[in-house]
Amino acid sequence: MADIEDILSVERIDEDIYRGGAFASALRRTFGGQVAGQALVAATRTVSSEFAVHSLHGYFLRPGKPDQPAIYLVDRIRDGRSFVTRRVNGVQNGETIFSMSASFHVAGDEGIEHQDQMPPAPEPESLPDRLGDLDDPEHLLFSEWDNFDIRIVPHDELARYDSFAAQQRVWFRYRKPLPDDQLLHVCTLAYMSDMTLLGSARVAHPGAHVQSASLDHAMWFLRRFRADEWLLYDQTSPSAGGARALTQGRIFDRSGRMVAAVTQEGLARTGVPDSIASVTTSDRKA
Repeated sequence: MADIEDILSVERIDEDIYRGGAFASALRRTFGGQVAGQALVAATRTVSSEFAVHSLHGYFLRPGKPDQPAIYLVDRIRDGRSFVTRRVNGVQNGETIFSMSASFHVAGDEGIEHQDQMPPAPEPESLPDRLGDLDDPEHLLFSEWDNFDIRIVPHDELARYDSFAAQQRVWFRYRKPLPDDQLLHVCTLAYMSDMTLLGSARVAHPGAHVQSASLDHAMWFLRRFRADEWLLYDQTSPSAGGARALTQGRIFDRSGRMVAAVTQEGLARTGVPDSIASVTTSDRKA
């Protein structure tokens, strides 16, 4: 995997037009987190530094080609005193593969404050680092993103809520130290948030062959954090039906602060040949 700083380093080629690089990949389609992260960087380049992104809403419209760069066209929808809105379309070969709206909030606003408690989970160091295990069924996940330390909480160590249909928890962090640039940490988390989340829908259906692909992705950034320190991704899938699965995630830092929230709907189609069905994150569309 290329360094995340290189992946997120989009090039300005004209006013409000940016180009994201292409990077070697074993995937058939561009990873959705890469497109979302690059689009968010492009949007941020058009916003004053006194504003910080607080939410994004994106749609994965066509599969991207991982061996080709993407062009990001930024539309300056609104510049207000407290909030700024941008729309970004990611394009390859003249076709839109990704469309995103992002909202930015001025720093320093004050208001009420509360959050859910962080759910219980074993310490990340107590879980195995599965990167080098070639026999692991999720080996492609860990090898494709080897710069991320991803540790999925085993089912027998998961504290479950009885009313939830499907649950999964994942510790993750970027393995290498990152600069003290909050934008880089935010965009790294946007990249990372597309990993493993659709998998929470499959835990209720062990052994099922599912063709999966990200359809849309929404994310809210709640508090400052570091992506190179352990973060707990608390994932649920409250509903699946009609060949689609709804998934949700809450992201906590190790001290228990909720730093982000994610909602994603994905394709969850059965009844396809095993050669087509994907049971790992690797087959997601961008």
